Amino acid sequence: MDHLFSPEGFDDTGAGPLYVQLHRRIAEAIASGRLKPGDSLPAEREMAAMTGLSRVTVRKGVEALVTSGQLVQRRGSGTFVAPKVEKLEQALSLLTSFTEDMRRRGLNSESRWLSRALQSPSPEEVMALGLAADERVARLERVRTSDGLPLAIERASLPQAILPEPERVTTSLYAELQARGLRPVRAVQRISAVNVTPRDAELLDVPAGVAGLRIERISYLPGGKVVEFTRSLYRGDAYDFAVELKLAPEGERKAE
Repeated sequence: MDHLFSPEGFDDTGAGPLYVQLHRRIAEAIASGRLKPGDSLPAEREMAAMTGLSRVTVRKGVEALVTSGQLVQRRGSGTFVAPKVEKLEQALSLLTSFTEDMRRRGLNSESRWLSRALQSPSPEEVMALGLAADERVARLERVRTSDGLPLAIERASLPQAILPEPERVTTSLYAELQARGLRPVRAVQRISAVNVTPRDAELLDVPAGVAGLRIERISYLPGGKVVEFTRSLYRGDAYDFAVELKLAPEGERKAE
């Protein structure tokens, strides 16, 4: 630790701002394994004394690493190297639930429920689900975790006729729908990059403002009726989404 924060090597001339040099030095120590997940860093005042940098410079260098998710700060405890999160690859060609995804990988899945209730629909839900204004929706909001690590926030909305008792869903929503003969067979998904809000960041145990993946799914029954409108937020550091692409049939290809 003394070598990592020694004053030697900081260059005021051509190596960039001093806080960037500190940021780079700590990031390289994390990447090489010299700093391991859970290791604590010295307090800001101590790092300033060890490096010979100002506290403002140290603060900026550390804040950049917190924003990128490499460090975590816990009020009253200090600054720590963030836990290593293994990337999960999710195929976009399969209509599966979170529970099924985790089981397929041999991982446990859990839910921390935030709400399960019948409520009046929002205008967005009325449009997505094709509801009349006086119909109600079953709303399910939960944090999905695997082995204790929060991976995603799911906010699902279904017509009351499809799910009249939302509290019956304890693990897999799709398992409950299948038991009712109402499991969807196809879906349209839209994926976009977002910055995680402070509230969602707290639920996912990530710094506010980090990159996340928002997935909006509308699922359909065999006859074409919309059965589910789900908006999920996935940790950007935990997921890769993959899709198989095939060359179009020769007759559909345009000549170059």
